[in-house]
Amino acid sequence: MQTKINIDLIKKHFLERAKGKQAMRTAVVHPCSAEALLGAVDAQREGLIEPVLVGPRYKIEALAEKGGWDISAYPLVDVPHSHAAAQAAVEMARDGKVEGLMKGSLHTDELMSEVVRPESGLRTERRISHVFAMATEHYHKPFLITDAAINIAPNLLTKRDIVQNAVDLLIAISERPIAPKVAALSAVETVNPALQSTVDAACLCKMADRGQIAGAIVDGPLAFDNAISAEAARIKEIHSPVAGDADIFLAPDLESGNILAKQLILLSQTSSAGVILGARVPIVLTSRSDGVESRIGSCALAVLMADARRNRRATPP
Repeated sequence: MQTKINIDLIKKHFLERAKGKQAMRTAVVHPCSAEALLGAVDAQREGLIEPVLVGPRYKIEALAEKGGWDISAYPLVDVPHSHAAAQAAVEMARDGKVEGLMKGSLHTDELMSEVVRPESGLRTERRISHVFAMATEHYHKPFLITDAAINIAPNLLTKRDIVQNAVDLLIAISERPIAPKVAALSAVETVNPALQSTVDAACLCKMADRGQIAGAIVDGPLAFDNAISAEAARIKEIHSPVAGDADIFLAPDLESGNILAKQLILLSQTSSAGVILGARVPIVLTSRSDGVESRIGSCALAVLMADARRNRRATPP
């Protein structure tokens, strides 16, 4: 029952809204596992994406035949291997032939090496980062964890971009005006020069005060218990508008963010969706072991991002 509740939360906050938007033409990069291909098929059935399959034709068609999935209406770009699939998909996005990318059954670094390639990739002036959008019955609203997949040991300026990417996402897809609350996580709540994450957290707070991070309320350092629980913060006499009500949890580094997100997913049945921010197009990035529900939720989030971008382009300056 708990898993169903959590999936319903993702549907309520992302999927139901995304279904009312224009489907996103999406290059599905190397969908050469049953989960990856079925994720694309189901996302198309939900009206979220118009898939363009990019990978070895013989593998994709064999998977579809085995699974009983009709992919005859989907464009298929036949390339010999996963690296070529990443290269072709990024080129399609750069040329405006697709609005987004969806990772299939290839390694994250294989796809991202093409995305960030200086001469031919999809980089912008902003550092690229990843967010997990999560929902659980144990917290009163959906929340983001960032960065758990791209930036291994981010410095202060990289963390600034990571925060701004996540803030911009929430502002763009929110149904109402919002100033996202950001908890800069560490192991403790006080600044300690020997623990760099506490120093970075304090600097990020002041950067938000000075407008270097726009549109957000940032507090930290906060240990996870204080960030997630207003009661824990009260007991520790921490007075914070973010404690117990955070929208975004900024991890000190990739290891801690990845462990935190996967603990929640696997031990508390938290539902999740994963996307890449800071590139020229939304990129659906899930683990190769993720199920179809996670892939659909990630597509829904990407569709909301694409819709927000269309609206910005359509709005006169």
